[in-house]
Amino acid sequence: MRARIYQPAKTAMQSGTAKTHTWVLEFAPASKREIDPLMGWTSSTDTQSQVRLRFETREAAEAYATDHGLDYDVIEPKARKANIRPRGYGENFATDRKGAWTH
Repeated sequence: MRARIYQPAKTAMQSGTAKTHTWVLEFAPASKREIDPLMGWTSSTDTQSQVRLRFETREAAEAYATDHGLDYDVIEPKARKANIRPRGYGENFATDRKGAWTH
């Protein structure tokens, strides 16, 4: 069985980096999804695709995979550039602002 180990990125609804410090082990789908003819829902007979295990470190996730005989791929997280403005949020309301306020 194949698994992937990765560190999740922040969602679009997050302004901070909460819940992005853990590592996730997720199983690859073993069978394709099919459309139910009666209801039109997608379903699969693969129950492992619903399992997501969280670990504190990458090494712990790799150790779990090797202990249970799983083949795994590690996806390295991309470094995020800091978005720091020189004067911060208060610059929007500064009296010495050079450009027109567009709000």
